[in-house]
Amino acid sequence: MNALSSAAVPCVCCGQALCAGLEEWHWVCPLCGYEAAQLAPAINEARSHEKVDEAQRDTGLKALREANFHQLLDRMARHITPAGARLLDVGAAHGWFVKAAADRGFTVLGLEPDHAVCEQAQRSGVPVREGFFPDVLAAHEQFDAIVFNDVFEHIPHSDALLAQCIARLAPGGLLVLNLPSSRGVFYRASKLLHRFGAGAFFDRLWQKGMPSPHLHYFHARNLTQLSARHGLTLIDSAHLASVHLDGLYARIAYVKSGLRWLAPLIWLAIVAAYPLVRWGAPSDIDVVIFRRNGGQAASLAH
Repeated sequence: MNALSSAAVPCVCCGQALCAGLEEWHWVCPLCGYEAAQLAPAINEARSHEKVDEAQRDTGLKALREANFHQLLDRMARHITPAGARLLDVGAAHGWFVKAAADRGFTVLGLEPDHAVCEQAQRSGVPVREGFFPDVLAAHEQFDAIVFNDVFEHIPHSDALLAQCIARLAPGGLLVLNLPSSRGVFYRASKLLHRFGAGAFFDRLWQKGMPSPHLHYFHARNLTQLSARHGLTLIDSAHLASVHLDGLYARIAYVKSGLRWLAPLIWLAIVAAYPLVRWGAPSDIDVVIFRRNGGQAASLAH
């Protein structure tokens, strides 16, 4: 039996009892729209990495991620002066955002729990420390900005995670969350396809069976509701592109196990839908920027 099914579990955002979703591992809040998954992470387990072609994954993601990171840093510059500001990138992966932020003048540190990925980042000269947030931070380490790029949704216990962020943010510091949106056109399409018996796309968007599956799907409104309880004030929100045709097939096909015929079908569907995305269909990526209450850090822009 699913662990959540044995008792009414409150929504982490609004407190309403979660209801059964589209799969036995999937749960939804009928009030605010938050979604949760009972999927097991397997970071640093050899068998989980056998499912992923990391080189192909890099090829598929790099162009999109780097373009989005520059847009994100442009947006952050409206609220913080980069020169000398201390920035922590949680779940830094290959260090692309850490490098881009350093180029803007931030004093940077990345954290990455995946041993193989962290080693690759370190070999490229990026300041990335191996381990989980906040376990590998020294007691005195605080930051003017903490950033989660496609990471927050992978970490259990969002309430505790936000409390840990507050403890590590300087007064007036920024918490920046860049993450998938439950209101995005592709996620909504995956749920529709599931209802017609085609659940593979839905499973893939939750990254079911991969080393670090999604455990949450938020949107900007319920995430703001959750964050407000922790003394965080929303100061900005935006959307980023979720699809870039350059490298798209590699991004889809980097999973080495599973249904091999699925990748071409997903690629065709996304290419067909791409004009709608460019013409203003709801984005699958939300960016929300919060400020920690209690004054402004010296490095924050006025």
